Amino acid sequence: MQRKITIICGLALSLLLVACSVKYSLNGASIDYTKTKTITIADFPIRSSYVWAPMSSIFNNALKDIFSVNTKLTQVRRNGDLKIEGEITNYTQRNKSVTAEGTSAQVELTMTVNVRFTNNKNHVEDFERQFSASRPYASNQSLNSVQEQLVQEMSKDITEQIFNATASNW
Repeated sequence: MQRKITIICGLALSLLLVACSVKYSLNGASIDYTKTKTITIADFPIRSSYVWAPMSSIFNNALKDIFSVNTKLTQVRRNGDLKIEGEITNYTQRNKSVTAEGTSAQVELTMTVNVRFTNNKNHVEDFERQFSASRPYASNQSLNSVQEQLVQEMSKDITEQIFNATASNW
């Protein structure tokens, strides 16, 4: 008799575990997909005084990719439920540290992006904000030799900040 009860309890527990499911989102997105289905991401032009031409396409591709990979939103050219637009406003380098002889030891490259976010389903979440990232490099390296890698790293950092501010409500 006790064996039957054990078997029945085991089967009931198995059915309960199979019937229940838990969905985890590891990307941190908190989008209500019943209301929000599309996103418009405009290309960000360069509006800084110093310009490196490939920077705009590297940044724009990174921004579109992060939403494509981490959300179920369909990217549309216009009239998206969410809209992200802006411009690259600053791209500068400065001496970060100096040697004992008074020469530059390290240079810091900085990129700043101005973002206008519109949530057409909930305008309370709309904002305009600047996001920035910096990367140091040794002064004995030329900017040309490290620029592409540093811009990719800064673009990744900034697009993650934008994603967190828009899709994760952080």
